[in-house]
Amino acid sequence: MTELDVRGLPPPEPFEHIMLALQMLPAGGSLRVHIHREPFPLYQVLRDTGYAWQTTAHADGSFVILISRGA
Repeated sequence: MTELDVRGLPPPEPFEHIMLALQMLPAGGSLRVHIHREPFPLYQVLRDTGYAWQTTAHADGSFVILISRGA
């Protein structure tokens, strides 16, 4: 699993880093993203490009998103 921490980066850097990391994922790989706010625009792009994801909110207001290639 690849880990990516984009907390604190200004827009659109988190989105850009996430999309680059997804392009570099090996087949069957997954990406765990640590981010400081919930990236609602990312969800539509993930849906449109065939990824599945699970978002977990943390008490400090940050989120962890586990992204994998959808079935």
